[in-house]
Amino acid sequence: MISAIIFDLDDTLFPECEYVLSGFRAVGAWVEEKHAIQGFSPVAEDFFRKGERGNIFNLTLHKLGALGAEQLVPDMVKVYREHRPDITLFEDARWTLEYFGPSKKLGIITDGYLVTQKNKVSALKIEGCFDIIIYTDEFGREHWKPSETPYRKVMERLSCAGNEYAYIADNPGKDFVTARALGWMTVHIRRPSGEYSRHVPLSGYEADKEIASLFELKGLIQ
Repeated sequence: MISAIIFDLDDTLFPECEYVLSGFRAVGAWVEEKHAIQGFSPVAEDFFRKGERGNIFNLTLHKLGALGAEQLVPDMVKVYREHRPDITLFEDARWTLEYFGPSKKLGIITDGYLVTQKNKVSALKIEGCFDIIIYTDEFGREHWKPSETPYRKVMERLSCAGNEYAYIADNPGKDFVTARALGWMTVHIRRPSGEYSRHVPLSGYEADKEIASLFELKGLIQ
């Protein structure tokens, strides 16, 4: 019997692309106010939607003709990571928390920079919905998933046996291999718009189940 349901955060409970676009707007407002560079956000968004990752700030500044502005990138990254995002829960995520909250223990395990992930939870106004939230960055980068540390911390706090946990997440590259080794039931939420929607997991990294919507949990978890 499943007693505790643990969720990933990004692209599991809310669309990560909303955070990215919110961050671009925050950075755009900052570079316009501080350095009179206009039009940053729509150009950065265009690069993002075309599949660019990791170098968008530099590419955008270059396209805008902001010569020599590359020195601003570290400050832009800081603004991006520390901004208060404009994000919303997926509809099926809101339903899931309301449906299972009264009968199951609920938790989150989330990777990412600590201030960034805490700002996301705060913006979503969901902290009170969970019995435990594990920000893996609190333990150091080496304890991000697939490290055992966050899963063990959940088990220590909630005091359930391994087979009483269900873990719902979106990235088979890191989310499921450790949870399965600890006896958790694992569920891959493969949303069409998700960052890892086309990711093919390596052998041993697959989840036990795959769903397209959290509404399907009603049939999996009793």
